[in-house]
Amino acid sequence: MEEAVALSKVKHAKCATLYGNKAHEVDVESTLVRALPGFNIVGLTDISIQESRERIKSALSSIDFQFPAQKITINLSPSDLKKEGSHFDLVTALLIAIQKERFTCKDFFIFGELGLDGKIKKTNSMFPIILSLAASTPNLRVLIPSDLLSKVQQIPNLEVFGVETLKEALLFFKEKRFETEAPMPHQSFCENHLDIESKRYFYAMQFPLDFSDVLGQHRAKRAMVIAAAGMHNLLMEGSPGCGKSMSIKRLRYILPPQSIEEILESNAYQSLQEEDVELSPLRPFRSPHHTSSRPSIFGGGCNFQQKMRLYNKTCD
Repeated sequence: MEEAVALSKVKHAKCATLYGNKAHEVDVESTLVRALPGFNIVGLTDISIQESRERIKSALSSIDFQFPAQKITINLSPSDLKKEGSHFDLVTALLIAIQKERFTCKDFFIFGELGLDGKIKKTNSMFPIILSLAASTPNLRVLIPSDLLSKVQQIPNLEVFGVETLKEALLFFKEKRFETEAPMPHQSFCENHLDIESKRYFYAMQFPLDFSDVLGQHRAKRAMVIAAAGMHNLLMEGSPGCGKSMSIKRLRYILPPQSIEEILESNAYQSLQEEDVELSPLRPFRSPHHTSSRPSIFGGGCNFQQKMRLYNKTCD
């Protein structure tokens, strides 16, 4: 009986973290125990998460929350997965605030960085995390800062709700507004699509770079059409100024359309380095300078020789 009572005091919610280039679900747990007052966050966390304790204390004070004379423990599970990012602030503060309440928020993925006044802010890592989750987890329900709604609304099969302050987020679950308020409607990022074998593929109709600008080089253009249609490798060789770079920069715009899974994955990778990335059906394209060394393109380390063998085999 005592064990059942102890387990009932543990609150759960969901968040996620980027590990490498993929988002991993994180189960956030909170509990209060009889001990000297304290506030600990465990689960292989980095400095940005440990520093969140001061932000959370100030944000909770802004809504007149009285910290109990108990020890607060927050666990980010799985504990063997490294976690980083200030977007864990909101979910941690909510679990502490509702510790003695009867309602829960375990059905939502919750993201947000807290200001000292309780305002919820977005971070650069939230969008790629949600993109990655959407590509692997169907029917997501997420609570995010209102500033991020316009971008996240473009992701299909996603129920998204926005809040601006910690108090508003607390009332969202306390009053069960997710049952009465409709999620933000999905805004399609692309209306041009093809339906092939009951699967939808999207393509762009804007061509800032067009092959009509390339004069001559009919054989090169035909080779690029064949390579693009079959997703083949292409090695171009010729004298300087004959149009190699000009042609290859236009190859991106004739590549095959992408499925929604491919779009979410490719844009998640792209948004890791760029703050304001919009969903686009265009396939990714990189143009390294011709003087770039092999290690600068393929990377160094213990796997460099393996990468080079694969590169040489591809060239052969």
